[in-house]
This record gives sequence, C-alpha cells and structure tokens, in this order.
Amino acid sequence: MTIPAIHPGEHLAEELRELDLSAASLARQIEVPANRITEILNGRCTITGDTALRLAHFFDTSAEFWLNLQKLYELRIAEEK
Repeated sequence: MTIPAIHPGEHLAEELRELDLSAASLARQIEVPANRITEILNGRCTITGDTALRLAHFFDTSAEFWLNLQKLYELRIAEEK
C-alpha cells in the first residue's frame, strides 16, 4: 500500500485557511506574483527554492520544510507510475 501523493499546495491551503488569508494577500506579503501562489494551491506549480525561502520566513518554518513537502510529493508521484 502506497501513501497517496499530496501536493504541497494542499498544505499551504490549510495554512491559509487557518490564518483566514487569501492567496493574493500572501503573495503581496511575500512579494511574489499572485499567480505563483494560486498555481501552487491548484497543484500546477512546484515550490522552488526562492518560494520556499519566502514561505519559511512568513510562516516561521524552514525552507527545507517546504522543499521536503515538494520532494515527497514528487517521490509519491514517481512511485505511482
């Protein structure tokens, strides 16, 4: 039995819900284009090193946390093939 692939955007969406924060508001605060956050939330964009650093600073986590979510997602997708 394999663990289902969960895109890091799902985790980000949960964080935004808990803070009652929109994608556009987060984008403004971390100084990235709003479509980058929207694409991550919709599972159509990966979390890059730059985005990971910005999210880490905003959420008081580490960049590695966000990059590990992305890496685990990609591994699960590869395992499903």
